[in-house]
Amino acid sequence: MTSATILVADDDAAIRTVLNQALTRAGYEVRITSNAATLWRWVSAGEGDLVITDVVMPDENAFDMLPRIRRARPELPVLVMSAQNTFMTAIRASEGGAYDYLPKPFDLTEMLNIIRRALSEPRKVPQSAADETSEGMPLVGRSAAMQEIYRVLARLMQTDLTLMITGESGTGKELVARALHDYGKRRNGPFVAINMAAIPRDLIESELFGHEKGSFTGAQSRSTGRFEQAEGGTLFLDEIGDMPMDAQTRLLRVLQQGEYTTVGGRTPIKSDVRIVAASNKDLKVLINQGLFREDLYYRLNVVPLRLPPLRDRAEDVPDLVRHFVRQAVREGLDAKRFDTEALDLLKAYPWPGNVRELENVVRRVMALYPQDEIASDIIDNELRIESPEPSSRSGTSGSPTSISQAVEENMRRYFSGFGEDLPPPGLYQRVLEEVEHPLILAALTATRGNQIKAADLLGLNRNTLRKKIRELGVTVYRSPRPV
Repeated sequence: MTSATILVADDDAAIRTVLNQALTRAGYEVRITSNAATLWRWVSAGEGDLVITDVVMPDENAFDMLPRIRRARPELPVLVMSAQNTFMTAIRASEGGAYDYLPKPFDLTEMLNIIRRALSEPRKVPQSAADETSEGMPLVGRSAAMQEIYRVLARLMQTDLTLMITGESGTGKELVARALHDYGKRRNGPFVAINMAAIPRDLIESELFGHEKGSFTGAQSRSTGRFEQAEGGTLFLDEIGDMPMDAQTRLLRVLQQGEYTTVGGRTPIKSDVRIVAASNKDLKVLINQGLFREDLYYRLNVVPLRLPPLRDRAEDVPDLVRHFVRQAVREGLDAKRFDTEALDLLKAYPWPGNVRELENVVRRVMALYPQDEIASDIIDNELRIESPEPSSRSGTSGSPTSISQAVEENMRRYFSGFGEDLPPPGLYQRVLEEVEHPLILAALTATRGNQIKAADLLGLNRNTLRKKIRELGVTVYRSPRPV
């Protein structure tokens, strides 16, 4: 079998040397150039079995050349490299018809694996190029962790695969879902988001699937659900771990059969919706506790994507700060510049509230301080407010945090996550339910599932405890007695 010929275009002499040596050792014939004009001459003449090109060339941007390559050689795999390393770079490479995208610096082993895969796969003629993307940057960051996310999203853009996004609160799960929709094949359809934790449990099915007039008390007219509203587009199910079991069963049926019925309705309705789910909880733990259906988990977890906490990609903090400053300026705040020492302090902070917390700090600083340049003393003061010393939070130094203190800290972070807005109504009942569930579960675990002892331990009537177990969906553990 004749060895494949790889065409390489990069104006960096060191990279050309490394690629020439690595590809030659792997048994490929290599032709290398430092400009786009020569690469295009080779491609248009029908030479080469695969192209590796940098985005920025001295005479032409590779993204401008990709459409011509697609028209002339639609079956030719093109691997794009770039040191720009932004979300839009990955998306433009995908939309331009590139086989894959690699950020610089790249891993040679990974590149060789991609080349082997590209040359062994039967090539499909790509669809026509998508519309030019806007210059807006939906996702920000150049860290290695974000590069992997960009690559996954770029590969998913032209598919309808279900995506499960996990990560701590404030990492940008809805932002990722919106980016997938806005730059994907369903961009002309609606994007509908629903937060399971913000809706009363007995109304979730009606919110999702709609209801018929008279189907329950208060149903004065027919109401459309989020599935119907998202028809032809994307439905984002945030905090999926808070979905009640009955609603989980109905959602599973939709995913399996592609149709649903409204609450009180009998006629099945076909569903054409892409599902993106998200959770800041470990769903496998919820499965073990009997709070989440395992079969639904595997239906949703077709493509898993975990978003890193901001502390694990601290090198992205300066880019994020500049992004939030530009946003605030467009909204009417005066422009500010953060000096190097201030940025270093922001990079060193652990950010328990992640990107959302950083955004709140940047906006607060821009609004409260008249200085054009934000220095380190300002940031140091704001971060002390953001995260008080342990002694100010927990009384005696070294003493464990009380339940009251833990709830207070949790509520502070929860409210800060909404910025200047307020959380959805019904917060009191939601907080009580969140506290009740682990409390009753702990009592049942401590009493090995003995409900009489658990009721006595909690100071509840036995029938009241049974009612709470049913309402909250608490799994009753009955472990054997120790011998």
